Amino acid sequence: MSQSLDSSSLDGIRGKKKVTQWSIFKSELPWYLFLAPTMLAIAVLTFYPLANTAVLSLFMSRNGGFEFYVGLSNYEAILTDRKFWNALYNTLYMGFFTILINLPVSFIFACLINQALIGKNLFRVLYFLPNVTSVIAISLVFKVLFYPTEAGTVNYVLSFFQIGPLGWLNDPNSSKWVVIIMGLWHSIGYSIIIFLAGLQSISTELYEAAEVDGATGFQRWLYITTPLMRPIFVFMLVIGVIGAMERFGDVYALGGASGSPLRSLQTIVSYFYEQGLMAGQYGLGAAAAVVIFFLIISVTLINFHFTKSKEA
Repeated sequence: MSQSLDSSSLDGIRGKKKVTQWSIFKSELPWYLFLAPTMLAIAVLTFYPLANTAVLSLFMSRNGGFEFYVGLSNYEAILTDRKFWNALYNTLYMGFFTILINLPVSFIFACLINQALIGKNLFRVLYFLPNVTSVIAISLVFKVLFYPTEAGTVNYVLSFFQIGPLGWLNDPNSSKWVVIIMGLWHSIGYSIIIFLAGLQSISTELYEAAEVDGATGFQRWLYITTPLMRPIFVFMLVIGVIGAMERFGDVYALGGASGSPLRSLQTIVSYFYEQGLMAGQYGLGAAAAVVIFFLIISVTLINFHFTKSKEA
């Protein structure tokens, strides 16, 4: 038998609900206060500069101030500038081959280290050391290694095989590959560590069950390890693309803001630096920064799409 509630009972329930919600809020208030300084710092140091850059991109500015409104003219100037498209091509080219080589190689090394009976920690440290080394220092070392005469280490070694000397950083065709090799050497240790963390999260019961069913070691790796590592591959792909889009320090150390030789090493961040800071066209540089931002946001949305489809 159902019993009806009068208005006073409903008011009492609503009152209790309000008191309960207020109690929960009061109990969680200290945590919000702990987060407040961090959220304020994010708003001041991230969102405000981003909004200010977006506004500045709509103005013609040569001294950092808002001189006069030009609308989307800065964006039109960028999208019709051959140097921008060349910088975007260089960025995508070097990023594509770096990621294409980095992911499978680091995954295979991670699998080998994961199977090692002794020395796992030693291998982790050795492979990760380049990642904590200064990018500028690495660039200077690679400048010496790939010096475009017989005095360069690589050309000296190649001379024993009757090859060279090659132009390397003086040649627009080979200079990109110097950057790709340098990027691989610098980042492969980080990728190995991430893959190792993913490998160690896979339950050993799956391998034991497959072994009981007669699966070989290669079959266990192919049909258990590789599919279960798919989220890690997606994560590493997105992180790699974002890192490629933000590439600046190493290419600047090798080829300057213009990406010498013949702008073959200029990335879109180098283009932004050249137009905005070196040429003093801050409105144009701000527009380039906004374009870079939306390119990175697009990659992030792709990551969300892959993650959602995987969970579904």
